[in-house]
Amino acid sequence: MILKDLTTYLEEIAPLAYQESYDNAGLIVGNPHQEIHQALISLDCTEAVVDEAIAKNCKLIISHHPIVFKGLKKFNGNNYVERVVIKAIQNNIAVYAIHTNLDSVLPGVNAKICEKIGLKNCSILAPKSGLLKKLVFFVPLAKADEVKTAIFNAGAGGIGNYSECSFNVDGIGTFKPNEDSNPFVGEKNQLHQEKETRVEVIFPALAERKMIAALLETHPYEEVAYDIYPLDNDYQNVGSGMIGELETPLNGEDFLHQLKKNMDLKVIRHTEILPDQIKKIAVCGGSGSFLLGKAIQAKADVFITADFKYHEFFDADGKILIADIGHFESEQFTQELLLEIITKKFPNFAVRLTESNTNPIKYLS
Repeated sequence: MILKDLTTYLEEIAPLAYQESYDNAGLIVGNPHQEIHQALISLDCTEAVVDEAIAKNCKLIISHHPIVFKGLKKFNGNNYVERVVIKAIQNNIAVYAIHTNLDSVLPGVNAKICEKIGLKNCSILAPKSGLLKKLVFFVPLAKADEVKTAIFNAGAGGIGNYSECSFNVDGIGTFKPNEDSNPFVGEKNQLHQEKETRVEVIFPALAERKMIAALLETHPYEEVAYDIYPLDNDYQNVGSGMIGELETPLNGEDFLHQLKKNMDLKVIRHTEILPDQIKKIAVCGGSGSFLLGKAIQAKADVFITADFKYHEFFDADGKILIADIGHFESEQFTQELLLEIITKKFPNFAVRLTESNTNPIKYLS
């Protein structure tokens, strides 16, 4: 297939607009129009992964972590980042990263963690704001359902677990077509009154162009009256971390043993085990200590993440059990997630999981 066809689909699942400001998700190396026949998936893009791609004739590497975070001024091979980029370019291998944008979406990295540890009733722990807008338009009563259907199909009207949400008010619209007009109803140079519906719908801000196109394509009027308002509401489908519940509560020690098994862990760093039963669990793949306050506020019994510093463990303050399972370990099943996402859409495209263990941290047992 053409590389752009695959990356466009991935960005429909995890839009680049949802990545954090420090991130560098997207196509890092390669021509979006180049032809690819198979891809190699890895958590990190290391020299070993590039060598594996060369050996397996994979012209695309899809990694969770970007190999390049900051701008490179020289390509001399003086560090592993430069060497990876140079080797990828020399062997015509494209490198694509899908990082905090995949962390932030509902069917993303954290959902896979929840699946692995058996959580139910899962939702975003810290939803983001400023990602929604409201569209208000006016349409003749007879055409309202047709236009609303087009708007819904374009992505409007979703609120949490509900779809096709709208608010409708009937009223009278007035207009006077001039000589150059081609009115759907009414006569030129005559003031006309028409029974109309005012429709309000919420939509993701990044879908604005698609939303307006759907409106203008289906609306019968020559001149369409509409307004767009930015919203500060939290977007429940996008944000950091997730929270869910165990189907059957466990005591703290049993839960940690089950967590170790389900996430294939060698070790868990954790705070004091609390006497209460474990039911509600908050998770965040990668470095998630910034969400501890949110996890406590949500009354989670356990917060599973990675990269807690020594003094940050004190912030549990007897209110929650912190389980630091390691950065690589918390995100390792992202590779499996990407395999599922791609093969579901492109079942005939060859996708491989790397055989390289890219975890830079080793444990002495």
